[in-house]
Formats: sequence, structure tokens, C-alpha cells
Amino acid sequence: MAHPQLSIVIPAYNESGRIEDALERVTSCIDQQGWDAEVLVVDDGSKDSTAAIVQSWMLNYPRLHLVQNPGNRGKGYSVRNGLLQAAGDIVMFTDADLSAPMEEAERLIAAIHDGADVAIGSRWLDRARQTIHQPLYRQFFGRCFNWITRTVMGLPFKDTQCGFKAFRRPVAQVIFRLQTIERWGFDPEILFIARKLKYVIREVPVTWGHDERSRISYLRDGMKMLEDMARIRANSIAGRYDEAIAAIKDTSAMVTPPVAKSAVAVDQVAKAGAPQ
Repeated sequence: MAHPQLSIVIPAYNESGRIEDALERVTSCIDQQGWDAEVLVVDDGSKDSTAAIVQSWMLNYPRLHLVQNPGNRGKGYSVRNGLLQAAGDIVMFTDADLSAPMEEAERLIAAIHDGADVAIGSRWLDRARQTIHQPLYRQFFGRCFNWITRTVMGLPFKDTQCGFKAFRRPVAQVIFRLQTIERWGFDPEILFIARKLKYVIREVPVTWGHDERSRISYLRDGMKMLEDMARIRANSIAGRYDEAIAAIKDTSAMVTPPVAKSAVAVDQVAKAGAPQ
């Protein structure tokens, strides 16, 4: 089986209540759009039936794959683990709640085809595209966090945190190998790294609807993200990113060749939970 044109990575932690609906919507979209695509669900040490649900879907969808982290490591680790194993020419990740409908991936793909190395979905470039708005307190904290991110890290984007981003595969292979943040604060870091490497980043307005089941706490997780930004800034001032980038004489050496994934046989599904 030739490697696909598109890889869709879905990080998942205790998503038994949403993952089946997500898989239904994603696979239906792939079929309707005629995409040559694979789907990788990255299970971040779930304690519920998330992995079992994905395994059952794998029986009928050979381009669906389960990747399992070594325990609960965080969203940043999950996205990196999935994207580094993805084989598509374009690789992307989306949240399991599909707040941005899967069909909106066409907008990211178009930006990549138009010359971007990285395409990031944005909730704030065109607010008219928001179908379900966040509560006011979430909007307030979100905008404050984004302002701090732009100020502290020099990122010019209106929305760094939207969980809907796409990359040319060679670009993702380099960026995510340099990533150090494993939890919620990874988004600003990968954009910071991309800018250091002078990749072309395009911010794209996408349709987006708030999911009331969102687990992020702007107080608890916001403080952790601020700590992560301080760490990123400290690493930058200390020259650690520059040293890591300078050590790469040829970034193409960091790009692993696509590996075709074979369909999972029925009698092998029980083994699908082993780390890949």
C-alpha cells in the first residue's frame, strides 16, 4: 500500500464518550471528499475503553491506526508521537471533539498547496465563522493568554492554541524532533521553532464551534502554559534552540522516509495495543 497524501492525527485521552463519533465523522469526510488519507489515533494512556473502540474500528477501516503512548504524557507528546509516525505528504492534527469540522481541513491543505510549510487554523481571523461561541470568561482568558503569548514569544498570530494545524511532512519531521514541551503549552513552541527555521506559516480562518465538554481549565492549565512559555523563552535566551538547529547540518537527514502501513488482520487486532 503506497503512502497516503494526507495523515490525520487525533490525540485522545479517556475519549470513549467522543471517539466513536469522531471516527464516524472523520472517515465519512474522507470518503465524501475522496481524500487519499490515513488516520492515526494516539491513545495517551487512557483508562477507559478508548483503545478498544479504535481497535474495533480498525477491523473495517485498514487505514486507521492506533498509536499508544507509554503512559499519560500529555497532548504535546501525543501530537508529536503521531505526526512523527505519520506517512502522508501533508500531516495534520485535530482535537477529538472536532470543534473545527473535518471538512475545514480543505482550507489548511489549500494553504499548503499554495506554498505554506505550516497552516494553522484560527478561530479569531473571522469570528463570523464561529458557530457556537465560548462563554465570555473563556473568551476573556483565551484572549489574555494569546496576548501574552504574542508579547512574550513574538508570535504574530491571532490564535496559537487552535487544535487544527497542518504541515508538509518534511517540515513536521524537523519541528517536532526539536519540540521539548509535552503538555498544553506545545503549540506556541512549535510555532516558535517554525519561525526560527524560517518556515512559511499561514494562519487560516476556520469554522469552529465550542464544545462544552472541553477539559482545559484556563486557571490551572493556563498557569502551566505560562510556565511552559517561560521555559521556552529561557531556552531561547540560553541559545538552546539555536544550538539544536545549528547541530543539524542537513535537516533532510532528520526526515524519515514514509513507511507503508499494512492492513491489520483480524487475528492481529488484539496486539494493536502494543506501542508502535
